[in-house]
Amino acid sequence: MKALFIGGTGTISSAITRQLLERGCELYLLNRGSRNEGLPPGVKVLQADINDEARVAALIEDLSFDVVADFIAFVPSQLERDYRLFSGKTKQFMYISSASAYQTPLSDYRITEGTPLSNPYWEYSRNKIACEEYLIKQYREQGFPITIVRPSHTYDERSIPLGVHGSKGTWQVAKRMLANKPVIIHGDGTSLWTMTHNSDFAKGFIGLMGNIHAIGESVHITSDETVTWNQIYETIADALGVKLNAIHVSSSFLDACSKEDYRGGLLGDKSNSVVFDNSKLKRLVPDFVATTRLDQGIKKTINYILEHPEHQKEDPEFDVWCDKVIAALDAAIASIKE
Repeated sequence: MKALFIGGTGTISSAITRQLLERGCELYLLNRGSRNEGLPPGVKVLQADINDEARVAALIEDLSFDVVADFIAFVPSQLERDYRLFSGKTKQFMYISSASAYQTPLSDYRITEGTPLSNPYWEYSRNKIACEEYLIKQYREQGFPITIVRPSHTYDERSIPLGVHGSKGTWQVAKRMLANKPVIIHGDGTSLWTMTHNSDFAKGFIGLMGNIHAIGESVHITSDETVTWNQIYETIADALGVKLNAIHVSSSFLDACSKEDYRGGLLGDKSNSVVFDNSKLKRLVPDFVATTRLDQGIKKTINYILEHPEHQKEDPEFDVWCDKVIAALDAAIASIKE
């Protein structure tokens, strides 16, 4: 198989890249080269900014592919560019959308690919929906061979998967745990969530590549394991070898008092209970099984980050904000009791 990835070094795409090369795929990555230092041998890099359409067109002038996958398109204009570049040059165009595009709030917590797409809380999700609509139009009217893939919360060894964190990453929450400081969990922590290790996501994605039954289809790829946010934070604390000191705060309150986009990230995503039905994926990829249990994946992530200080990015502004939120809640409780 001959494939081209636009991006190819992110959380999701890096695992796919590794597994494809192990299978002997002829793989090209088109990116600016800023994160290519850790690429496995065998990758063919086309170094360019995808937004420089003329340069990209020149680079691929004599190339054609079995699969082209765009991991970094967020608005329809970027897919209009992709259509101009790759129409007639690929047998399958795969677009990485988002499970946050599904109906929010849900009328049924069980999500299938037939669940409506609607998210009034998050512009990111609405843009993903618009991207999907553009591609479906091109498939119906022009025969452009699309496959839409919707990941949910996918993680790797470089970042701890969490609900509430600052703009600089998730390490500061782990640092608070290690210092026995209280950490914030949105809501009461009992809503249901699904996390997927990127190595498992890669197995499903590769199974869709070159799959004639996936053309024109939309498919989500997630683990079948469902957990609560309390369980997620307990698992992280256990991996760190500490006792969890949790403070539960409503998502609407967190959104109201933060500069972070918690309206989108929480109210439009993580505060809602979700359970994914992967029946469609398993029909298309019969051998797909997500095998990395959350506690196993979290332990790998924690161990990797503890051994690699470059991933321990501190966020003092977020740390101060957590203390302020917790202090405000304590003061409110004390005031009411008085």
